[in-house]
Amino acid sequence: MEANDRLTPEPPAADEAHRKGSSERRCILTGEAAPRAHLIRLALGPDGQVAADWSERLPGRGAWISADRSLFDSVAARGRLRGALARAFKANSFTFPDDLGLRIEVSLRQRLLARLGLEKRAGNLIIGEERVREALRAGKVWLVLHAGDARPDGADRLDGMARAVGESLGVDIAQRRLPIPRDALSAALGRDNAVHAALTDPAAAARVLADIDRWAGFAQPERDTGTETETEFEQTGGATEVAADALERH
Repeated sequence: MEANDRLTPEPPAADEAHRKGSSERRCILTGEAAPRAHLIRLALGPDGQVAADWSERLPGRGAWISADRSLFDSVAARGRLRGALARAFKANSFTFPDDLGLRIEVSLRQRLLARLGLEKRAGNLIIGEERVREALRAGKVWLVLHAGDARPDGADRLDGMARAVGESLGVDIAQRRLPIPRDALSAALGRDNAVHAALTDPAAAARVLADIDRWAGFAQPERDTGTETETEFEQTGGATEVAADALERH
């Protein structure tokens, strides 16, 4: 097996990505501090409506919330969301849609699909079981991904190989089953039957993991298969392309 020089404990690129994503903010719903990669920033648009700020750069005060859908719904159901937002924004003249939680969830899905497409165009993402196996043997993989409807035997074999390679090199090669069916993943990547994929750049892997974990934390359990969300996703009229443009700008 040919070890890759980048696959060493705490490589510079991965360490730099970790430092950038590790600055903490305080969740307005729990009062607890957490890394920004685990939180979602809300901001006020020009019309005074609350929306997710994925660039994390919109002007004015922001309100950071944990990527925890059950927590968000619980606070909203008890009528405490407006008060928490008012304290964070130091303002009372704002509105937020009744389906804010759903909008955030759908945006997280769009953001992840757009992210994967960008990483593919940048040459950081490879697709196909055999290509993933070859990259693992060469010690070039940082993250292994599977479509939500991937056959368990194929996914388990790749995951086992990733664990074995990681142990031999003294690193952790993450594995994730995406809450996205192969059809949606294939459409996002412009590739037929995209079932297995891998990230070959540590910073790219960190970016994708952050998006996966935030979506997984905020998606409602019954929507994780992507079947119901797909309808809203298709109704957004090119929102994935908009998300990709936003990611490229930031």
